[in-house]
Amino acid sequence: MTSRRNFVKLSAFGSLFSFNAFSAFGKNTTILPSKEPVVISTWNHGIMANKKAWEILSAGGTALDAVEKGVMEVENDPTGASVGIGGRPDREGRVTLDACIMDERSRCGAVAFLQDIKNPIAVARKIMEETPHIMLVGEGAKQFALEKGFKEENLLTEESEKAWKEWLKESKYKPVINVENHDTIGMLALDSNGNLSGSCTTSGAAYKLHGRVGDSPIIGSGLFVDNEIGAACATGLGEAIIRVAGSHLVVELMRQGHEPEEACKLAVDRIIAKHENMDGLQVGFLALRKDGKYGGYSVFNGFNYAVANKQINNELVDTKFDRSW
Repeated sequence: MTSRRNFVKLSAFGSLFSFNAFSAFGKNTTILPSKEPVVISTWNHGIMANKKAWEILSAGGTALDAVEKGVMEVENDPTGASVGIGGRPDREGRVTLDACIMDERSRCGAVAFLQDIKNPIAVARKIMEETPHIMLVGEGAKQFALEKGFKEENLLTEESEKAWKEWLKESKYKPVINVENHDTIGMLALDSNGNLSGSCTTSGAAYKLHGRVGDSPIIGSGLFVDNEIGAACATGLGEAIIRVAGSHLVVELMRQGHEPEEACKLAVDRIIAKHENMDGLQVGFLALRKDGKYGGYSVFNGFNYAVANKQINNELVDTKFDRSW
C-alpha cells in the first residue's frame, strides 16, 4: 500500500517527468524523428571522419556503423596528435587511449587507459556487443582486444616522441586552449531510420599523469545518447566536463525543451559557474536532436565542428562562445 509520503513523492516525480518530456512541443506530444540522415563531429578532423560516416549514412547504413567507422578514420591518421596512432603521450612517453560508443538502444561500451591498440572505438563496440560489461581499462582492455584479434603496435610516432622530449626539458603541465585546433573527436549521427548513435575517442591530455582518464570514455560525460530525445558529446578539459556530467546534462536540457545550441550553452554556463578561474579551460559541446536539429557552444572562441547532411556537403561551423582568449 502506498503511503501518503510516497504518493506525494511519486506525484511530484510524475509532474516533473511530464514537464521535461513534453514542455518544448506541447502537452502530450513527442519529438518526431527525422528520416533525413545527418552527422556532426568535433574539430577540423571532423571533415575526415564525416566523409566516411556520410558514405555509410547516405547508403542507408546505421548511425552506429557510421559513428564507429567515421572516427576510426581519425584514429588511423598518424598526423593527428590527439587521437589514436600519433597521439600525444603522457609524461612517461606512453600513448594511452580512451573511447566510448553508444547506440539507439542505450547500449554502450568503453575503454580507458588502453595502450598499443590504435582503434579503441572498435574495442569499445566489441565490449558493448560481446560482453556483459560496459567499460574495460588498462591491461584488461588490452588483453580483451588482443583476444578479439586486434593487433598490438607502437602508437608513438617519431613526431609525437620528438614533441614529448622537447616538453621534458621543462616538464610543465598546462592545458592549452584549442591546441592545434583539434582535440578529442566526438561524433553524433542520425540515420534514415530515425535512430541516433554517438562515439568519442581520444589520446587524452598531452603529458598527463600516467593513468589519468578524462571524460571521453565516460558515458554521460564525454557522450550520451537518448533515442527519444537526442545525443550530445563533449571536447576540452575532461575534468571540467566530468564535474557536471556534461553530455547527459545537454540531453536533459533538450528534454526540457531547449534547442540544441541553447542546451549546449546552458551546459557551458554550468561549467563556468563551477570554476573560479577559467584560464585555459576550454570546453565545447555538440548536440543532435531526434528531429535532426543540431548545434554547439563553447567556453572560448575557436571551437568548430563538421556537419554533413543532404543539404550541407560536409562543412565546418564555428560555434558561438562565452568569452574570447
